[in-house]
Amino acid sequence: MKNIEDVELPIGGMTCAACARTIEKQLGGTPGVEKASVNFATHIASVHYDAARVSVAGLVAAVEDVGYEVPAGPQELAEQAEARDLNRRLTVAIAFAAPTFVLGMIERWPLAQMFLALPVLGYSALPFFHDAWTALRHRSANMNTLIALGTGTAFLYSVWVLATGGMDVYFEAAAVIVTLVLLGRTLEARARGRASDAIRKLIDLQPPVARVVRDGKEAEIPLADLRVGDEVIVKPGERVPVDGTLREGASEIDESMLTGESLPVAKSPGSQVFGGTVNGSGAFRFEAAKVGRDTALARIVDLVKKAQGSKAPVSRMADVVSGYFTIAVLCVAIVTFAVWVAFAPVGVAIVHAVAVLIIACPCAMGLATPTAIMAGTGRGALQGILFKGGEALEAAARVNTVVLDKTGTITTGKPAVTRVIPQNGFSEEDVVRLAAAVEQWSEHPVARAVMSRAGTAKPAVSSGFRAIPGSGAEAVVGSRTVRVGRGETGAIAVDVDGARAGEFEISDQVRPGAADAVRHLSAMDIEVWMITGDHERVARDVARETGIDESRVLAGVLPERKQTEVAHLRAEGRHVAMVGDGINDAPALASADVGIAIGTGTDVAIEAGGIILMSGDPRGVPEALALARRTLRVIRENLFWAFAYNAVGIPLAAGVLHPWTGWTLSPMIASAAMALSSVSVVMNSLRLRRA
Repeated sequence: MKNIEDVELPIGGMTCAACARTIEKQLGGTPGVEKASVNFATHIASVHYDAARVSVAGLVAAVEDVGYEVPAGPQELAEQAEARDLNRRLTVAIAFAAPTFVLGMIERWPLAQMFLALPVLGYSALPFFHDAWTALRHRSANMNTLIALGTGTAFLYSVWVLATGGMDVYFEAAAVIVTLVLLGRTLEARARGRASDAIRKLIDLQPPVARVVRDGKEAEIPLADLRVGDEVIVKPGERVPVDGTLREGASEIDESMLTGESLPVAKSPGSQVFGGTVNGSGAFRFEAAKVGRDTALARIVDLVKKAQGSKAPVSRMADVVSGYFTIAVLCVAIVTFAVWVAFAPVGVAIVHAVAVLIIACPCAMGLATPTAIMAGTGRGALQGILFKGGEALEAAARVNTVVLDKTGTITTGKPAVTRVIPQNGFSEEDVVRLAAAVEQWSEHPVARAVMSRAGTAKPAVSSGFRAIPGSGAEAVVGSRTVRVGRGETGAIAVDVDGARAGEFEISDQVRPGAADAVRHLSAMDIEVWMITGDHERVARDVARETGIDESRVLAGVLPERKQTEVAHLRAEGRHVAMVGDGINDAPALASADVGIAIGTGTDVAIEAGGIILMSGDPRGVPEALALARRTLRVIRENLFWAFAYNAVGIPLAAGVLHPWTGWTLSPMIASAAMALSSVSVVMNSLRLRRA
């Protein structure tokens, strides 16, 4: 019997997309692994595996078997240690490469150049040679293979020239190449760190300690020691430590980290409070209900991590290319050497072959998609928009039709009586009193609206209450049977002994941002449809108020038919996003190209959606789709420039244009270009942080 589980493994030692591809293939081929995905930008391997066939230790062993490591401690500490090591090697490289470069330019003291280059090749470049050798032992190749082969060839050839009495050496090229590659990786690592800032910002929102009352005494305890049921005290200006229910006191809380809404939310006894939010000027006590990984903030962090570690379908081409890229470059370098050595000295042929090896950059291709997804999903999280993964993000970018559920999405989901129409000699007061006598026993939203209209007046005594599914409810008031239910015109009718006593006009209030959302979606050339189980007249009133074309209103649609209507729109060739908040929306959310769940709705709807809007504001829908479009556009730009860079750079390095133009590309310029290509892709992605 299968026992399917998911695990995320931090990976150490990855330097390019080919590394990620190697690990992915290794994990994917491990018995018991259902699916494996390795994200080069986040250095995370996501594995879907059968725990009955393989353990986490077995997965770690599989990674280590191909020469990479899984750090035991927190990933952040491992990344910091890796960054310190990179900085040390870069410092040594700069210190020795600079004088080597100067001596190389004036063509003096080649022996001194060799000794100056030795620390650069022997220490700073050591990880390149180690990883290249590990890859060779496992019959694979990666970016380190190209760098090690290029710099090693240049250095050893120069040693041979020096030993045979020659002066035409390339020690400075080998030293400078290593330095520029290390510089590029340092800049790239810093830029990647900025792309994942959103997660760190979210984690930092939770305070490290909580003030609790235990055994009648107030004490500060570490957050990890907080238990469900603890009485927690929050003072003015402090962050709420965990989720819970307010029991004593009142305040206004800034929940923008959850919802993206800047206005504070009033809280009183019975209100829900959430960890990471900021208390205003009041003080209160609340009962802890969710702690640790169960809090809303922890769940958001988990969703963002999974989204940033996911892949978008658009990245598949880059994955395939990077898998064969290194071998193809090695072949091009061999051909380049063979052609040049036939017409020029060996040294010239080696220079061109080294330039080909160095300028080739699968890193840019590997970073093109994940860095954009990291930046885009991170930005969304800070706005209260959670993308569940790269697939949902890409699907959202292609949407041209949005279907909005009416109740709870366009409207507040809280009906209110707007008008009372007495009939047949009954007064308005009579109609309200009789209806309240029946509805006082019901939990239906319409019942709550009627009771709200009745105010604080005590309802009349009634007996024999009976709910009639789909029709309303009835009870005996005095000696008369009173029925309250939907009338023929869509209003709520009140009948006494079968005769009409009056009607209530009840309207579900339209959310303040609904009309703006429809207008923005239309401006994005997106068709807006509304779907509801409500009466057609009510639906058309809401459509007119929000600016939705009445020909795109689907009214009287039962919950089980919503999914069918969405499927019908997709069958017409549309890319459909379904937006909803209720349990009855879940099938439709799941059947759309992408489901957008209002975060104030039910957990079932949230689970079914590919995008979650943490606030109930429908304006989040165009914001989410616009962010998805920007992210996909950046991904395409990154992929274009990554492919274009290699398509132009490799032929230039090989000297293809030399016979006609005299143009050549030195290995040092090639190494600078290679480093800048990766950095430029990451920096382009970082623009999304300001979207």
